[in-house]
Amino acid sequence: MSKNLYVSSTEERSGKSAVILGVMQMLLRELHKVAIFRPIIDDPGEGRQDHDILLMTEHFKLPIPYRDTYAYTLKEARELINSGQYASVLENILNKYKALEEEYDFVLCEGTDFKGKDPAFEFDLNADIAANIGAPMLVVTSGRDKTPDEVVNITQSTLDTLGEKGVDFVACVVNRAPEGMTDDLCSHIDCKAGHADPMPVYVIPEDETLGKPTVGDVKRWLDADVLYGHSGLQTLVDNYVIAAMQIGNFLQYIKPGSLIITPGDRSDIILSSLASRLSSSYPDIAGIVLTGGLDVSMNVHKLIEGWTGVPVPVLSVKGHTYHNVQELNRLYGRIEVNDHQRIATALGGFSRHVNVPELRDRVVEQRSTRVTPKMFEYSLFDKASRDKQRIVLPEGTGERILRAADILLRRGVADIILLGDEDVIRKNASMYGVDISGAQIINPSNSELLDAFAEEYLELRKHKGVIAEMAWDRMADPTYFGTMMVYKGFADGMVSGSVTTTAQTIRPAFEFVKTKPGSSIVSSVFLMCLRDRVLVYGDCAVNPNPNAQELAEIAISAAETAKIFGVEPRVAMLSYSTGSSGKGEDVEKVTEAARIAKGLIKERGLDFPLEGPLQYDAAVDPDVAAVKLPDSEVAGRATVFVFPDLNTGNNTYKAVQRAANAVAIGPVLQGLNKPVNDLSRGCTVPDIVNTVAITAIQAQAEKEK
Repeated sequence: MSKNLYVSSTEERSGKSAVILGVMQMLLRELHKVAIFRPIIDDPGEGRQDHDILLMTEHFKLPIPYRDTYAYTLKEARELINSGQYASVLENILNKYKALEEEYDFVLCEGTDFKGKDPAFEFDLNADIAANIGAPMLVVTSGRDKTPDEVVNITQSTLDTLGEKGVDFVACVVNRAPEGMTDDLCSHIDCKAGHADPMPVYVIPEDETLGKPTVGDVKRWLDADVLYGHSGLQTLVDNYVIAAMQIGNFLQYIKPGSLIITPGDRSDIILSSLASRLSSSYPDIAGIVLTGGLDVSMNVHKLIEGWTGVPVPVLSVKGHTYHNVQELNRLYGRIEVNDHQRIATALGGFSRHVNVPELRDRVVEQRSTRVTPKMFEYSLFDKASRDKQRIVLPEGTGERILRAADILLRRGVADIILLGDEDVIRKNASMYGVDISGAQIINPSNSELLDAFAEEYLELRKHKGVIAEMAWDRMADPTYFGTMMVYKGFADGMVSGSVTTTAQTIRPAFEFVKTKPGSSIVSSVFLMCLRDRVLVYGDCAVNPNPNAQELAEIAISAAETAKIFGVEPRVAMLSYSTGSSGKGEDVEKVTEAARIAKGLIKERGLDFPLEGPLQYDAAVDPDVAAVKLPDSEVAGRATVFVFPDLNTGNNTYKAVQRAANAVAIGPVLQGLNKPVNDLSRGCTVPDIVNTVAITAIQAQAEKEK
């Protein structure tokens, strides 16, 4: 099994951080314990951590002490090498690497940032370190400010030089590639220094959203204070405009994404800049930087405070305008730990332009059977993105929904349809600094589909007393409209519930999407991501007290859902008794449900083991199972847990979620003809993203059937 990989660039600002993110995601899909190791880091400053190490450990929740993730700062290494201790530096790096190798399944190593004044020194140092620790290299070359031919020539020269130094390769990534750079153009690039196998070269085109700074980056770079508009700090800055003219002349210079830089006492510039953001006649600026440490005048402050939602962030910095402009000219965009937009963009670009299965097979030869929450989450995104489905989000104006849509589009997880007033959706998206340009937006109230949908609903529900006026009113409701889109095939699935109740979300589905043939009940499961495995719990959200027949159908549906998400179903029907050890009405219900379920498995030609009644300890603990129910295919090995009622299921999943620090994904509705899923009103943006991915995978499974 391959145990390591060394990712090295050849120059500054190559976008190596984005590539490292993609590689780490790839590794965590296959391996349980992966470490990040940077032999040499730049000095991050007193009390601060290295940017890339912090990004990896925080985003991927890697439980590794910071001091174990690097060996030297570049300054320390250079001083030791200049004093004749080069061999000692390599030896200490190897010792530190070996300590990680013994503890972790895989060590992902990252080279230097080439921010020093001697790139040749860093190039040779990276080559020697990779060779010394026996790590094959993934080379990242940059196409920034180069022509395609220049990129090819520089990349080939780099590989030849590294090959002569005894470095092995797994692949080369041409990152930030210029327009016109293609895989075909790079197809003849290879290492000519004794490497017989052809080496894959992947081309990732330049994405300006990764290279441009955000207003938040400007805040950190200038150590600025945020006066107004905290919610817009993720807005990208495209250009700088130094405002020294009168308003009439100044306004003609603003462009999309402009950062306005002006002294803090220029009230006219401040107010006109804010007004331009509210006007449809001018492009959207990114923000305003007020220089000189000057306070906004009291009257202007009072006027701005009275606005309902300041449209752009306003920053205040010390120092004069020229000094701050000089500082900003050295700023470039970086992927920060909490910048979910840039992280999603980087991961999406890596998945689209790198042949991940090919690279994975070259890097990881043996795969672990353990599944961590991150591994499961990435497997969801990977599976959903392979055959993108159309998912409709009825609550299209909400901040969490818009932020989730931005991430889903960047990751290429699904095609997104947002319902609501288009002007409001676009205004809110602009306010929150999110990009939904790839989403389809439909206003149910004036959609050309409204009449046809209302007529369809009237026909489907007239036996329940629905009249024409009621049908049109209900179809103007986004939840009903979105559900009808799924029913009529205009969308493949729906996710709602961030502001509506579960009943409001799923009632339309009960009315006309209906249950699958052979199923009389809609139920739910939670995908419980524990530290090293994924379990399926049902029903924990929908049915308060199912009878034996309903419990049997819940078990069958839960097993089929488990298969869809890559969990091998071994179904335990839970009770306070194992086998025939206990008596009582509740035990008899589970016993009867298990008998019915086994009959359904045989009748429908299914193939998975099911056992019941079982106590939870007998279902999960092999030692307890050996005593209470020996020779069972399920006891001690269960992966799907069917609870006897909602009271038990809901409390158990919440107890496990908190006591075991598990990630609970769901509820995932099952039994409907087409996928409709409900969100908690307290859901987070990652919850929405995961639920959309799950819904897309359910839609894929329905189409495969």
